[in-house]
Amino acid sequence: MNAAISLRADAAHEPALQPALRECVTRAVRRYLADVESEPGEGLHALVMGEVESPLLREVMAWYGGNQSKAAAALGINRATLRKKLQQYGLAD
Repeated sequence: MNAAISLRADAAHEPALQPALRECVTRAVRRYLADVESEPGEGLHALVMGEVESPLLREVMAWYGGNQSKAAAALGINRATLRKKLQQYGLAD
C-alpha cells in the first residue's frame, strides 16, 4: 500500500468527534501565552506560521504522493510557491 493510501486509511479511522483545527490552534496559542506569563516577544505570528506550515506542507505532499501540482492546487497556491516553501523548510527532494 502506498503512503497516500495509508494516510487516507488512517484518517478514515480517526474519531468523528475530533476537535476542529481552529480549536487546536486556539488551545496551543493560549498554552504558549500562559507559558510565557508575560507579553510574548515580537514575532508570534511568524512563530505560529513556522510551526504550522512545515507539517502542513509535509502532510499534503505525502497525501498526494509527492505530486507538487496536486498539492499546490489543494493548498490554493501555485506550484512555484510550493517549491519555494518546500525548500525553505528543507522538504524538497
